Parts: sequence; structure tokens; C-alpha cells
Amino acid sequence: MSKEKVLALILAGGKGGRLGLLTDNKAKPVMPFGGSYRLIDFALSNCVNSGISDVWVIEQYELHSLNEHLANGRPWDLDRTYGGLQVLPPFENESDKDGFAHGNADAIYRHIDFISEFNPDILLVLSADHVYKMDFRDAIETHLQKRASVTMVTTRLPKGETASRFGVVDADKNGRIVKFDYKPDAPENDLVTTEIFVYDAKLLVKTLKHLNEKNEKIKDYGHELLPHLVAEGNAFEHRLVGYWRDVGTIESYWQTQMDLLDEKERLFFDDEHWRILTLAAQRVPAFIYKSADVTNSLISSGSRISGTVSRSVLSAGVTVEKGADVSDSIVLPDATIEKGVTIKRVVVDAGVKVSREKAAKIEEARSKHKNAIVVVGKRKIQNAREIES
Repeated sequence: MSKEKVLALILAGGKGGRLGLLTDNKAKPVMPFGGSYRLIDFALSNCVNSGISDVWVIEQYELHSLNEHLANGRPWDLDRTYGGLQVLPPFENESDKDGFAHGNADAIYRHIDFISEFNPDILLVLSADHVYKMDFRDAIETHLQKRASVTMVTTRLPKGETASRFGVVDADKNGRIVKFDYKPDAPENDLVTTEIFVYDAKLLVKTLKHLNEKNEKIKDYGHELLPHLVAEGNAFEHRLVGYWRDVGTIESYWQTQMDLLDEKERLFFDDEHWRILTLAAQRVPAFIYKSADVTNSLISSGSRISGTVSRSVLSAGVTVEKGADVSDSIVLPDATIEKGVTIKRVVVDAGVKVSREKAAKIEEARSKHKNAIVVVGKRKIQNAREIES
């Protein structure tokens, strides 16, 4: 890759309403994943592994929980005197008394002066709630070869996923994007954007200013920015081959972690040459008691397992008491499944104690949709189908 100045911008300000009560008190990017990680770890680790050392994170919702995890960039070796990690919280000035972004394009535009001052050649824009491994240098190389205004990293959706949640693209044999539909009701194909974008930074700044003046206020880049660049004829795709999942819904959050338990597949992030880094508390190893029966599961440090656990992902500090049965479930940090409780296809929020009484309410919540995932919080229980509708 040539010596262009690259700035990575991670959009981590969304509320994450489709995750229901799981994001009531925490930012979606710091949702636990895979027992040991947080969602934002994948974007940050991919940046570092790709040799990108200038990484900015745009914050908004529950930014204290996000800042605690970011730890000034230390876990990713981004705590540097010059460059490294920089967090961009909401702010107000004389021209903008609101301070809060109204979409992902608006989030970029609100920091346009800082971006212009940094003066990058390439702006790499990433979401903070996707699970994947990627060397961003490959997409940047494609971008430079095509002399593109924007290069969208695309992928084919797996069977069962609906493309209506994404930006759907159509590209010609040369990779030029000839059509872009943002979250269409009736998608024409299954080729979607991964929300990984490589922009010509100076052109992006110019275009955002133009669109903001024209429309008075821009919101999501799928509404104005990307359609405008596609219409100009200089937008290209870079195809991502490999595992990629958007985990912005309860169903996808659950299913992606179930994918980790496929015995035929090696954990996709278990790669000594491409580590997924995180900030994690130091805990003692998990203890599996004599009475326990654990199969096909990920058990994190600090856990105490006396009951039965199958095809499940348990985060740090989880307790499964003797006589409890956990299957096809995600249990977040420091939760407890009490004696005699059986749960299946459930996501248990951090610190929650699931008693027999709460287990009965889980089944009651599932009664309207028999196969739905149920989310269990301290004060509330939600059926995933009702959240997403």
C-alpha cells in the first residue's frame, strides 16, 4: 500500500434500541460477545492489525461505559503521545446548540473541522457493532487502484438473513457500483454493504458540506451521501470473503455467538497472527465442579459451574448452581442461574439472578412466539420478536 495518510473513524454513538433492555444502561459497542470480548474490539483490533494507528471513536449514547472500556486505547497499543486513539464526544458550539448527531452521516459532518485539520488522504469509516476479521489495507489498495471517491466493502449475506436491514448494492464486472438501495423493503439481491467504507477524504469533506447546505440537515449516509456518490459514477466495491455478521438485533446477537460453537469450524478469531484484543478484568480460571456437565460451550474466567451447560456462551464470573440447566443460551458477566432453573434460547443480562420465579416468567414471555429468544434483565423480561417488530 502506498503512503497515503489514513484516518480510521469508528461510529460508536448509536443507542442500539434493537437490542432492547441489553443497551438500557450501556453503549451497544461495549456489549459482551463470545464470553471475553466487546463488540467494538473487532473494529479496533482490525485497525491495529492493519497497521492503522490513527483511530478516532465518535461517541454519543452512554459514553461513560464506552470510555471505561476504551481505556485511552491501552489494550490496542493506541495510547500514544502522537496519534493513536482519540475519542470524540458530543459537543455544542455557537453554530450548533444541539450537540447530538441525528444519523451516521451527521455524526461525521459534526466533526468535519477536526477531520479537515488532521488532513487525511483516506478516511476509513467503520461501525462498532460488527463481528469480522479484515485487513483494511486490501480495501484501501482497491480504492487507490480504482481512484474511487468511495469504496464500499461488500459481502453476500448468509442464508436466512434478510437484506432489508442493510444497504443493498449492484456492481458491474469491473466492481463499479451501479445501484444502491438503502434498507429496501424488497431487496433485489443479497449483496450488501458491511458498513466498512473507504473515502477520498478531501472529496468526502467537500461532498458533506454540499449536501448539508442543499438538504439543510443530513442524517444517515444511506439516504443522501452514498446515493450521491454512486450517481456520480465513481463508487466501487471491495468484496469481503469470510465471516462477517451485523449483531444489531437480539436474534443476530444470539445466532452469531451460536456460530462460535460449531465444532466443525475453528473459532474465527482464534488466530495468533490476527489477535482480537480487549480490556478484561483479571479473574481466576473457571471452576467446573464434580456435579457439572458441560458440553460444546465457551466458559469464561471466574465462572463457577455446578449444573448442566450445553451449547452456550458464558461470560466472566457466571454461576450455574447445582441442578440448574442452561442450553442454547448467552449468559453475560456475573449472572447467576439458580438451583433447579432450566433455561433454553435465552440471553441473560449482566448481574441478573435467574430464580425459578423468573424462569416461569421467561416461558410466559415466550408463549406468543414459541421459538423466540427471550432476554432477561433484572426488572424486565422481553421477547426478541416483540423488540424487533
